[in-house]
Amino acid sequence: MDGTAQKIFSVEYESRADVKVFVVDYESRADLLVFKEDYVSQANGNEGHWHFVEYESRADKKIFFVDYESRADLKVFFVEYESRAGWRNKSKQHLMY
Repeated sequence: MDGTAQKIFSVEYESRADVKVFVVDYESRADLLVFKEDYVSQANGNEGHWHFVEYESRADKKIFFVDYESRADLKVFFVEYESRAGWRNKSKQHLMY
């Protein structure tokens, strides 16, 4: 783990998103365990370290949070500890490259 973060922007409209994301209630139901980074030290990597940026143009990926699990490309669970972040379902990893 190198502590690198992906720059993420949350868009207002589904049509503008690269990936549709649903936040699950339980870690066990997630494809990806996400840790929110406060700073971007190096903005790369695909291991669930997300830094939310203010401007769409600075983002590596644009996401839209959907209301229904069935509409999501990716199910995430936000974790409290950086060491918990990572992929639980590697078949979805390509979505964040």
